[in-house]
Amino acid sequence: MTFGVMLQADVDTQFGPLTITEDAGAIVRLTWGVSGSADRSAVLDAAVAQLQAYDAGTLEDFDLPLDVRGSKFQRDVCAAMSEIPFGQTITYGDIAKRLDAPAQAVGQACGGNPIPIIIPCHRVMGAKGLTGFSGAGGVETKVALLRHEGGFLI
Repeated sequence: MTFGVMLQADVDTQFGPLTITEDAGAIVRLTWGVSGSADRSAVLDAAVAQLQAYDAGTLEDFDLPLDVRGSKFQRDVCAAMSEIPFGQTITYGDIAKRLDAPAQAVGQACGGNPIPIIIPCHRVMGAKGLTGFSGAGGVETKVALLRHEGGFLI
Protein backbone atom coordinates (compact mmCIF):
# COMPACT_ATOMS: atom_id res chain seq x y z
CA MET A 1 0.00 0.00 0.00
CA THR A 2 1.17 3.44 -0.87
CA PHE A 3 0.16 6.21 1.45
CA GLY A 4 0.15 9.67 -0.06
CA VAL A 5 -1.19 12.99 1.04
CA MET A 6 -4.72 12.61 2.38
CA LEU A 7 -7.18 14.90 0.64
CA GLN A 8 -10.70 15.62 1.89
CA ALA A 9 -13.84 17.21 0.58
CA ASP A 10 -17.28 17.67 2.10
CA VAL A 11 -20.66 17.12 0.48
CA ASP A 12 -24.09 17.91 1.90
CA THR A 13 -26.74 15.21 1.40
CA GLN A 14 -30.19 14.42 2.68
CA PHE A 15 -28.46 11.77 4.80
CA GLY A 16 -26.31 14.37 6.51
CA PRO A 17 -23.02 16.08 5.75
CA LEU A 18 -20.36 13.67 4.50
CA THR A 19 -16.58 13.87 4.32
CA ILE A 20 -14.82 11.96 1.56
CA THR A 21 -11.14 11.11 1.99
CA GLU A 22 -8.78 10.30 -0.87
CA ASP A 23 -5.29 8.90 -0.59
CA ALA A 24 -2.97 7.98 -3.45
CA GLY A 25 -5.68 8.40 -6.09
CA ALA A 26 -8.39 6.32 -4.42
CA ILE A 27 -11.25 6.91 -2.01
CA VAL A 28 -10.27 5.39 1.35
CA ARG A 29 -12.96 6.70 3.71
CA LEU A 30 -16.40 8.26 3.87
CA THR A 31 -17.58 9.61 7.21
CA TRP A 32 -20.50 11.64 8.50
CA GLY A 33 -19.63 15.17 9.50
CA VAL A 34 -17.81 18.17 8.10
CA SER A 35 -14.04 18.25 7.77
CA GLY A 36 -13.90 21.89 6.71
CA SER A 37 -11.53 20.86 3.92
CA ALA A 38 -12.14 21.72 0.31
CA ASP A 39 -9.30 19.85 -1.35
CA ARG A 40 -9.56 19.30 -5.08
CA SER A 41 -8.49 16.38 -7.26
CA ALA A 42 -10.05 14.51 -10.15
CA VAL A 43 -10.98 11.62 -7.83
CA LEU A 44 -12.46 13.83 -5.08
CA ASP A 45 -14.35 15.94 -7.62
CA ALA A 46 -15.79 12.75 -9.16
CA ALA A 47 -16.74 11.41 -5.71
CA VAL A 48 -18.51 14.65 -4.77
CA ALA A 49 -20.36 14.71 -8.10
CA GLN A 50 -21.39 11.06 -7.82
CA LEU A 51 -22.58 11.44 -4.21
CA GLN A 52 -24.60 14.49 -5.22
CA ALA A 53 -26.12 12.54 -8.14
CA TYR A 54 -26.91 9.59 -5.83
CA ASP A 55 -28.52 12.00 -3.38
CA ALA A 56 -30.58 13.54 -6.21
CA GLY A 57 -31.74 10.08 -7.32
CA THR A 58 -29.95 10.19 -10.67
CA LEU A 59 -27.10 7.74 -9.92
CA GLU A 60 -27.43 4.09 -8.92
CA ASP A 61 -23.90 2.78 -9.42
CA PHE A 62 -20.76 4.48 -8.18
CA ASP A 63 -17.70 4.34 -10.42
CA LEU A 64 -14.77 5.44 -8.29
CA PRO A 65 -11.35 4.02 -7.46
CA LEU A 66 -11.60 2.60 -3.93
CA ASP A 67 -8.91 1.35 -1.57
CA VAL A 68 -10.40 -0.64 1.31
CA ARG A 69 -7.72 -0.75 3.95
CA GLY A 70 -8.08 -3.66 6.27
CA SER A 71 -7.72 -7.40 6.39
CA LYS A 72 -8.30 -9.61 3.35
CA PHE A 73 -11.60 -10.62 4.94
CA GLN A 74 -12.66 -6.96 5.29
CA ARG A 75 -11.81 -6.39 1.62
CA ASP A 76 -13.69 -9.55 0.60
CA VAL A 77 -16.81 -8.50 2.52
CA CYS A 78 -16.64 -5.01 1.00
CA ALA A 79 -16.29 -6.54 -2.48
CA ALA A 80 -19.37 -8.70 -1.83
CA MET A 81 -21.35 -5.67 -0.62
CA SER A 82 -20.30 -3.70 -3.70
CA GLU A 83 -22.03 -6.28 -5.88
CA ILE A 84 -25.46 -5.81 -4.26
CA PRO A 85 -27.63 -4.06 -6.84
CA PHE A 86 -29.22 -0.69 -6.12
CA GLY A 87 -32.58 -1.07 -4.36
CA GLN A 88 -31.95 -4.68 -3.30
CA THR A 89 -30.90 -6.25 -0.03
CA ILE A 90 -29.23 -9.46 1.05
CA THR A 91 -28.46 -10.91 4.47
CA TYR A 92 -25.26 -11.26 6.42
CA GLY A 93 -25.85 -15.00 6.05
CA ASP A 94 -25.92 -14.73 2.26
CA ILE A 95 -22.48 -13.09 2.28
CA ALA A 96 -21.26 -15.56 4.92
CA LYS A 97 -22.21 -18.54 2.73
CA ARG A 98 -20.50 -17.00 -0.26
CA LEU A 99 -17.29 -16.35 1.72
CA ASP A 100 -17.52 -19.53 3.82
CA ALA A 101 -17.38 -17.47 7.00
CA PRO A 102 -19.56 -16.97 10.10
CA ALA A 103 -22.42 -14.47 9.69
CA GLN A 104 -21.30 -12.67 12.87
CA ALA A 105 -17.85 -12.03 11.33
CA VAL A 106 -19.54 -10.70 8.20
CA GLY A 107 -21.66 -8.41 10.37
CA GLN A 108 -18.56 -7.07 12.10
CA ALA A 109 -16.87 -6.46 8.74
CA CYS A 110 -19.99 -4.68 7.46
CA GLY A 111 -19.90 -2.48 10.56
CA GLY A 112 -16.25 -1.72 9.83
CA ASN A 113 -16.90 -0.68 6.23
CA PRO A 114 -14.69 2.39 5.76
CA ILE A 115 -16.59 3.69 2.71
CA PRO A 116 -20.34 3.44 3.50
CA ILE A 117 -22.94 4.45 0.91
CA ILE A 118 -20.40 3.98 -1.92
CA ILE A 119 -19.84 0.44 -0.61
CA PRO A 120 -23.50 -0.23 0.25
CA CYS A 121 -23.41 -1.85 3.69
CA HIS A 122 -26.89 -0.38 4.18
CA ARG A 123 -28.16 -3.06 1.76
CA VAL A 124 -27.20 -5.89 4.16
CA MET A 125 -29.86 -7.10 6.56
CA GLY A 126 -30.01 -9.56 9.42
CA ALA A 127 -31.75 -12.90 9.04
CA LYS A 128 -34.83 -11.46 10.74
CA GLY A 129 -34.77 -8.08 9.01
CA LEU A 130 -33.41 -4.67 9.82
CA THR A 131 -30.24 -4.48 11.89
CA GLY A 132 -27.88 -1.74 12.99
CA PHE A 133 -25.92 0.73 10.92
CA SER A 134 -22.56 2.22 11.85
CA GLY A 135 -23.15 5.57 10.11
CA ALA A 136 -24.43 8.67 11.89
CA GLY A 137 -28.08 8.30 12.76
CA GLY A 138 -27.80 4.52 13.03
CA VAL A 139 -30.78 2.48 11.88
CA GLU A 140 -32.74 5.60 10.92
CA THR A 141 -30.05 6.49 8.37
CA LYS A 142 -30.03 2.92 7.08
CA VAL A 143 -33.80 3.07 6.58
CA ALA A 144 -33.48 6.47 4.84
CA LEU A 145 -30.86 5.07 2.44
CA LEU A 146 -32.98 2.00 1.67
CA ARG A 147 -36.11 4.10 1.17
CA HIS A 148 -34.14 6.42 -1.12
CA GLU A 149 -33.29 3.38 -3.24
CA GLY A 150 -36.87 2.13 -3.18
CA GLY A 151 -35.78 -1.10 -1.58
CA PHE A 152 -37.38 -0.73 1.82
CA LEU A 153 -40.86 0.35 2.75
CA ILE A 154 -42.31 0.47 6.25
